[in-house]
Amino acid sequence: MSLPDPDAAVLYAVVEPEIALVTINRPDQRNAIDTAVREGLFEAFRRIEADPAIRVAILTGAGDKAFCAGADLKEMAEMRLEVPPRGFFPILGDGVELTKPVIAAVNGVAFAGGFMFAQMCDLCVASTTARFAITEGKVGRGMPWAAPLIHMVPQRIMMELLLTGEPITAERAYQVGLVNRLAEPEALITTALELARAIVACAPLTVAAAKAVVRISTEMGRADALRTADDVFERVYLSHDAQEGPKAFREKRKPQWRGE
Repeated sequence: MSLPDPDAAVLYAVVEPEIALVTINRPDQRNAIDTAVREGLFEAFRRIEADPAIRVAILTGAGDKAFCAGADLKEMAEMRLEVPPRGFFPILGDGVELTKPVIAAVNGVAFAGGFMFAQMCDLCVASTTARFAITEGKVGRGMPWAAPLIHMVPQRIMMELLLTGEPITAERAYQVGLVNRLAEPEALITTALELARAIVACAPLTVAAAKAVVRISTEMGRADALRTADDVFERVYLSHDAQEGPKAFREKRKPQWRGE
């Protein structure tokens, strides 16, 4: 079996049973998104979805200065990119379907496309030194991908981020609900792993259905979301694991999830 290329733009590793770590690996360029990063992330997400042994993924950036500083503007200028075609960026939930939870571990600046990557993940752990910004206004670009942010932060916070391009601190991002947990820089991945382990401890079908219901709830009205959620969770209720959970509780042992 060949070893992964340490110089690849995106690194993939199974760091614990059922947990994958995906790392944007261009620290000298502040992990800016170029063609290699885009292709590497597409491949990593496909790999995670296809591998039944992986239950949760963590997305982070190499080094301690940047999670991702956005698109590689030098490459973009060379491409003379105007309107990015649909599917140009590997955005989870928009052209890339991933039924398994993804945790952003933001280790530094998450600007522009880096903010996009942090936003698209299901959960976010941030270093206390992290900063978040949607800087497209400063370079005359657009941010259509930011539309779902209205379901994550208050409207006026979203307005400030989009209209000013100014960064907010990790603490402020935590206060407004963009970040789930804060960690000191040296404890960032450890904290993300703790969150991933908590997910892995739960029944796989329930986790997948819960992720689907959150997405459904942002796209439907209350009554439709409730009815659709009934359908989504029917498979969960009828599964082996739905019987295994209560049985394990009664027998005072750890559940043996089968994902079926």
